[in-house]
Amino acid sequence: MDQDLIADLYRSMLRIRRFEEEAARLYTERKIGGFLHLYIGEEAIAVGTMSVLEKKDFIMTGYRCHGHYLARGGSPRAGMAELLGKATGCAKGRGGSMHYYDSTLNFMGGWGIVGAQIPVAAGIAFAQNYNNTDAVAVCFLGDGAINIGPFHEGLSLAALWKLPVVYVIENNFFSMGTPLNKTAAVEDLSIRALGYPMARDTVDGHDVFAVRSALHTAVRRAREHHQPTLIEAKTYRYRGHSMADPATYRTKEEVEAWRLRDPIKVTGEKLEALGLKSLKDSIDREVEEEIQDAVRFAEESPFPDPETALDYVYI
Repeated sequence: MDQDLIADLYRSMLRIRRFEEEAARLYTERKIGGFLHLYIGEEAIAVGTMSVLEKKDFIMTGYRCHGHYLARGGSPRAGMAELLGKATGCAKGRGGSMHYYDSTLNFMGGWGIVGAQIPVAAGIAFAQNYNNTDAVAVCFLGDGAINIGPFHEGLSLAALWKLPVVYVIENNFFSMGTPLNKTAAVEDLSIRALGYPMARDTVDGHDVFAVRSALHTAVRRAREHHQPTLIEAKTYRYRGHSMADPATYRTKEEVEAWRLRDPIKVTGEKLEALGLKSLKDSIDREVEEEIQDAVRFAEESPFPDPETALDYVYI
């Protein structure tokens, strides 16, 4: 296995984890307003996916979007500044936690309305066909989004028009706070693909290498054959739905059982098994310095000038 690849995947996942942990701290200090939905535990999905994409590809996700932005190559400085509502943020302080955006990365936003990004991703994929590009659209959604109208709308159009789009269900088993067995009749959510129809797969979302493999196949299918895919990645968030959620609907034992095969822990152990503990330790220090720098940058950055309040307003 490529040692450089393992190191890069470990670095990217650890960057997200430490970013989110610092975000949680800043939220408790009331330096971040509104809602804060953390990606802790789910890092392998975003990192594994982004590792097989090209710069020309497009990404959309829901409001748990920090990890996807960072995995795509987003700046921790700009991401942290956005959380604090600063002018130096990736959305110039106007989006906050739920609405990261960076057109230079083709990162087309975190979307605050559940499932709203699904048909829009189909539209972006349609544009790639229309413009005769070979770019792919990848759309992330939670398990709670599969039971709403836009899910059906987006997948119906993707199959009908043969669109180069990959839909990734990040199944953390609880939607906002309701166990999956109370919202879905089957454990395999990718079976929904059969109704449209389109290719499908289910993958261990805690295994960054399994995610890479599944997405490599799906992205190639989209790029070369203009065919959509629905992928379910089974994962687990260690925190509640948001910082306001105490997650009393599950046990500490359940959370700890998932932590035993934490994707960052497992990947770090792979590095050590290859005799690369010194490299792992170096990455740990590098990431810590990067995140602390991002926090300082965000706290020292200015708020947007009140006179610019109506800038970027569409209507």
